[in-house]
This record gives sequence, C-alpha cells and structure tokens, in this order.
Amino acid sequence: MTNTHTRFEDAPETALTWHRAGYGAALATVVQTWGSAPRRTGSMLVISGDGRMQGSVSGGCVEGAVVLEAQEALQDGKHRLLEYGVSDEDAFAVGLACGGTIKILVEPVGSAMPVDLLEQLVAARTTRQVLAYEVNIQSGVRRLLHSSYPNRMRLDRSGMEEDEETFVAVHNPPLRLICVGAVHIAQALAPMARIAGYDPVLIDPREAFAYSDRFPGEVILDDWPDEAVAKLELDARTALVLLTHDPKLDDPALLAALAGECFYIGALGSKRTHAKRVERMLAAGFSEAQIGRIHGPIGLDIGAAGPAEIAVSILGEMTAVLRGKAE
Repeated sequence: MTNTHTRFEDAPETALTWHRAGYGAALATVVQTWGSAPRRTGSMLVISGDGRMQGSVSGGCVEGAVVLEAQEALQDGKHRLLEYGVSDEDAFAVGLACGGTIKILVEPVGSAMPVDLLEQLVAARTTRQVLAYEVNIQSGVRRLLHSSYPNRMRLDRSGMEEDEETFVAVHNPPLRLICVGAVHIAQALAPMARIAGYDPVLIDPREAFAYSDRFPGEVILDDWPDEAVAKLELDARTALVLLTHDPKLDDPALLAALAGECFYIGALGSKRTHAKRVERMLAAGFSEAQIGRIHGPIGLDIGAAGPAEIAVSILGEMTAVLRGKAE
C-alpha cells in the first residue's frame, strides 16, 4: 500500500480519475470533530480499489482502518459513517497535545456517490465555481448547490447542520494572491501566502524584477498589469496586492480590481500616497464606496519593519478580511 502526498482539496479529481481508470474509488470525508482532532472538518482521503490512498483524515492515526472500511464499501456499494477516538498518545505523534474524536463519511463512487454528480463537482471546481456538496447521512440524498450556505462558504467551513443529519462540504475555488510588483516584499509574501493556502501569481513587466531566480517555483507574468489581470479574471476568491509604488503599474490593475470582485485589495504607500491614489480613482469615475475597498496603507498596523514583517502584516489583513474579522 502506498501513500502519495496530495492536498485533500484534490481528492474529488483523484477519485474521478481512479474510477474512470477502472480501479474503483471511495471518498472519505471528516464530517464532525470533537476535541483536538488531527484534521479539520471537510478534510478528505480518497481510496482506490487496489488499496492506494491520497489525502488525509487524521494525519495517520486512523487511515489504515478507514482504508479497510472503504474496501468493504466498494464491495457492497453503501456509504458508511465511521467514528474514531484519537488517543492522547496517537494525537501527540501527529503534533497535538491531546486526543479527540472524529466522524468520517465513506462514499464509494459509482454507487453511493453517483458518477455524474462527481463529474459535475469536478467540472465546477475546474471553472472556479463556488459550490456546496450536501448529503443527508440518513437517507443518502445528495445534491450540489450553487447559492446556499453563504456563511459556510465565506468562512470555508464544512460541517454538520443543526439537524445532525445533513453534512455540507464547502468546495470553494482555491485562494489566489496576485502581486503587482516583484519586489522584496513579494519575495517574502509569496511563500508565506502559499503556506496559508493561496496560489500566488506575480505580475511585473520590468525584467530587472521579474525573473525566476528571485521567485523560485512561482508563476511570474511579464505582461502589463491590466493585460495580466484580464487573463486571470479577478473573482471573489482573489486577493490583489499592489507593491510597485508606481501608478503607471499599480493603477491599471487597481482599475480592474475595483470593477471586479476581489475580496481584498491592498496598496503599498504612505497616507499621502494613498490620498493621491484616491483622487485618481475618483477622477476615473469610481464611487467613494468602491474606493473604500482599498486597504491603504496596506497591512495591519503591527509596527512592521522590513519586507518579511510587512508581508506578515499584509497576510494578516488579508486573512481578517477573508474571514470577516476586519475592522
């Protein structure tokens, strides 16, 4: 048996691939937790008919038992709800101070989970649609919803509803961070953001800044900012950070962002610089309410000094806005 590392967010795609290849696939999802559970609600593990697995539901504590249950589910075609207690000893082994309890829903693809439903889910995720997967644990009724559970979607919070029968899995598009300006702050911010779950993209048409040696492994676009953001399509799961100090570079992206749906727009510069920026946006026809979406000067006021600390302040502010905690 092998355990290939993957983000649990990729589990639906992997399950569909394995099912289509004839291996069989079952999805195991954490639906409820108590105490210090190793994985958050919504974490997923996909198991193939030949015993392979990708993802994680407990950091290694109960995966072996879940695989065996998944094999049985693939045989009888029925979903099952599993409950495990994670001991203090096992919890400590995966970096927790104490144990907890988790409930895990196992759904074999092609029987309990219809293939066409999984195909719709994967297609929606490919096109960055906001989607909720709802399943009634008792009846087995499943459906995809595009405009329900807005609070869960905003908070990225999968979980059981109050009826204790309905589980809702949040399938938000991956978070994106678009940095205009491949500067020193961006060198610190991009890897920090990646750790926090963002897919960073750097935009800078200046050859002296935008080259791979300064940003190993990151996506760098050397287009003019308005052309680059037009290709990327700024949606509600996108944060835009303007770091160049140069209106010729920042403003084209800012104009696009104010007309779009970015959940966060931040711009580097002093209060005086920001006041001039506001004047330019007013002259461009934007309202005060629209311009009020801009966080400038950028970042939380934590007394940051140097690129790394400024990056921390920016990521902190992005998180506060995303989770509805910004003042």
